[in-house]
Amino acid sequence: MDNKEIQKRRMMGYFLEATKTIIETDGISAVTIRKVASMAGFNSATVYNYFENLNHLIFFASLRYLKDYAEALPKYTMNSKNSFENYVNVWKCFSYYSYLRPEIYNLIFFTSFSHTTVNSSIKTYYSIFPEEIGEETKKFLPMLFEDNINIRDYTVLKAAAAEGFFKDEDLNEINEMNVLIYEGMLSRLLSGKNDYTVEIAVEKTLTYIKRTLMAYRIDIV
Repeated sequence: MDNKEIQKRRMMGYFLEATKTIIETDGISAVTIRKVASMAGFNSATVYNYFENLNHLIFFASLRYLKDYAEALPKYTMNSKNSFENYVNVWKCFSYYSYLRPEIYNLIFFTSFSHTTVNSSIKTYYSIFPEEIGEETKKFLPMLFEDNINIRDYTVLKAAAAEGFFKDEDLNEINEMNVLIYEGMLSRLLSGKNDYTVEIAVEKTLTYIKRTLMAYRIDIV
């Protein structure tokens, strides 16, 4: 990494930490370019040297919350006996960490950012902060680099079809139903109109996802 890249990484780090601090203390809606710049010790114009706009800055800061999920993913999947179990365990890990931070995960995967901008931002983020992806996590990079949750899910699901657990022609239906199950639970947690703990929400999500999978699963002899 040359001096220019080191400087870019350092400056972006200042602004991302400031943004994360504001999110932690006052919520996403309280984040402004002026507040972030002031907290980091720079003027507002400097922020725009590194981020396109406020949404871009907030999105980048939100990606920092994916670190715990990315680090935990290998542990959740290490004992998977096959791609079917691996698929379920990926959902278990993703559900748990996203339900801890429903507002952040909703922003990353279900808001109206441009997919082109977002996907580019994800790859840029991890190229600048590669330490947030450990060696064991690198096998999940195609999924981690994708912001479209349907494509993320399909990436893992098609491995189960390749091993003969599902028919290829059923994958789109399975994919859509499981994402809808997850999105519905995430919306419930965001609404605050239930008393689900994170653990209960994860358990319910996995129960419904497994029922979908078993309805389409091919018995392997």
